[in-house]
Parts: sequence; structure tokens; C-alpha cells
Amino acid sequence: MKEIINTSNAPAPVGPYNQSVKVGNLLFVSGQIALVPATGELVQGSIEEETEQVMKNLSAVLTEAGMNFDNVVKASVFVKDMHDYGKINGVYAKYFDEATAPARELVEVANLPKFVNVEISVIASL
Repeated sequence: MKEIINTSNAPAPVGPYNQSVKVGNLLFVSGQIALVPATGELVQGSIEEETEQVMKNLSAVLTEAGMNFDNVVKASVFVKDMHDYGKINGVYAKYFDEATAPARELVEVANLPKFVNVEISVIASL
């Protein structure tokens, strides 16, 4: 059985998708970008500030589902510029214990929604 989980504490979907879908003990969280939920505005600062907002958005969806970053088993990170890897990783690392961090890939892409610099999606498990 599929359960849709959305929250007003993360950016509203802008297409035919939901913030997350729970199936059994797994939660599939859609890619998040640096949109501020309260205003719908993009964070227009450094790559670190963008990544911080992305992580806040992911946290809001996880919280709505009764989970947190400890539940994350897989992360997919999409970046516009691989040169930002270290800066993104610095922020990302604040949210995970290195010993129990999830599996992950980080992929450079030509463009992302709204031409942001980073997008992250996760899969979590209860």
C-alpha cells in the first residue's frame, strides 16, 4: 500500500509528484532544491547556503513521516558543477554520522530545476 506524505514545512510540489511516498517501511523523498517553503523563493547565496536549505527541506519531509536523517539509507546528489563537491559535502556531512552514513552518489548534470546548483533526494527506512 502506498501512502503519500507531504508537509507545508517543505516546498510544495510544482508538478505531478509528491514530496514523498511511503511503501511499507521505505520512504522515497523527492529531490529537494533550495526553495524556502514559507516564501517560495530560491536561496540566492553560496553553494553552502543552497545545500543547507536543501537539507532543511529534506529534514522537514522526513520529520513529517516520523523519521530523521538516521533513517536515510540512500541519497542521490545532483550538482551543476563538480567543483562544488567539497563545499556541498561539508554541509551534507553535518547531517550524517560518518560511521552510519547512507549509500550515496553525487552526479554532475547539465541543469537542474529552476537552474539551481544542487538537488538531493533520499530513501529512508523505518
